[in-house]
Amino acid sequence: MEFIPSLPTLLAFSLAIFLLAITPGPDMTLWISRSLRDGRATGLMTLAGTSFGISIHTMLVAFGISALIVASPTAFTILKTGGAGYLLWLAIQAVRHGSNFVVRADGQRQSQPVQAFLNGLWVNLLNPKVIIFFMTFLPQFVSASDPHVTGKLLFLGIWSIFLSLPIGLGIIYMADVLSSWLQANRKVLRAVDYTFAGVFSIFAVKILFTQAR
Repeated sequence: MEFIPSLPTLLAFSLAIFLLAITPGPDMTLWISRSLRDGRATGLMTLAGTSFGISIHTMLVAFGISALIVASPTAFTILKTGGAGYLLWLAIQAVRHGSNFVVRADGQRQSQPVQAFLNGLWVNLLNPKVIIFFMTFLPQFVSASDPHVTGKLLFLGIWSIFLSLPIGLGIIYMADVLSSWLQANRKVLRAVDYTFAGVFSIFAVKILFTQAR
């Protein structure tokens, strides 16, 4: 098929994606925090949200929209300010509504599936580093003169989601296993809340200092 890159290119791309998938970032931090706090189902919906965000980033790169965002100082500033603000909001939520409110009085989980999905989606979409990464990373595996360049970019983006999925699932399942023990050790769980709040804050600061070029 014309939109599938050659085998050497695909293998090189797959290795790079694997290394990136095991590198901690805002997405991974959010999967773990939601899985620890609200359980495996919420963690999985958060993963679905970040994965959907990757598919949107892929389309933006394939059709040249990401380049326009990065080229516009105003649009880029708005994007990174929004992304940093959202991560800081998550940090505050982790401190205010962390382990002390894991389960409501009626026994319902705190996060609803749609909310968890949107949390994952916004963290991914509002991260300018993801835009810059996809804009510079994906094109390295295609030729600009290739008549099927758009199709190949789309294929590689979707392929990256499938490659990263097992790692994300493994992280969420491990976090879910730990959650029962943490529920019985509330002081440890509260320390985890503050840890995630600190991590989200660090990522927020890093995003604010992200440069388009």
